[in-house]
Amino acid sequence: MSRRRHIACAVLLVSASPAGAHPHVWADMRSEVVFTAGGLVSGVKVEWTFDEAYSNVAVDGLDSNGDGVYSPAELAPLTEVNLAALKTYGYFIFMRLDGNVRKIGDPEEAGQIYAHGKLTLHFTMPLVEPIDPRKGQFMLKVYDPEFFIDFEYTRKKPASVIGAMPAQCRLVIKPVPTDAELNQTRLMLSTKGTDWKPDNGENFGGMFAQPVMIACGP
Repeated sequence: MSRRRHIACAVLLVSASPAGAHPHVWADMRSEVVFTAGGLVSGVKVEWTFDEAYSNVAVDGLDSNGDGVYSPAELAPLTEVNLAALKTYGYFIFMRLDGNVRKIGDPEEAGQIYAHGKLTLHFTMPLVEPIDPRKGQFMLKVYDPEFFIDFEYTRKKPASVIGAMPAQCRLVIKPVPTDAELNQTRLMLSTKGTDWKPDNGENFGGMFAQPVMIACGP
């Protein structure tokens, strides 16, 4: 598979037009909040399983030895190019402390697996500076601001933690917004100008995303 072909797949994965904000790719996701030995949040490990239509396009021509299996080595070039393209979008990963976005580093432990007709991308996104969830509200959201990709948590084990989460803290997965809540948000947005931004600096896509939080205290 040529580098040109890799880039085409990456463009399919992350390109979108704000004027046509509806999904073209669907991804079932899982998130694991990573803690240090000292109880600080150091980042998040994500796993995204893409729909069959995108997956089939993405792996076409990658079976270089013709054995019918897409090995990690054969998928590695696609992983590299996809992550390079995702960097422009902040990897669709937004971590906040008390509403303030925290800086992220470069992805680690990245790879892809192709099984049962679907492609799964996994990587760890570290924070530049670890967060103490006992000193504020930690919130994670994974979403495409332009809604080209529709991310949705899996029903089975959608989110968990890795490492030493403080005893007084717990993982909280907020419910998916109801249709009534979504319609209320859409109605509110319809009354705003094109240059309007939420007070917390979040973009439109984040208002529809399902948050994962670390809650500490009694």
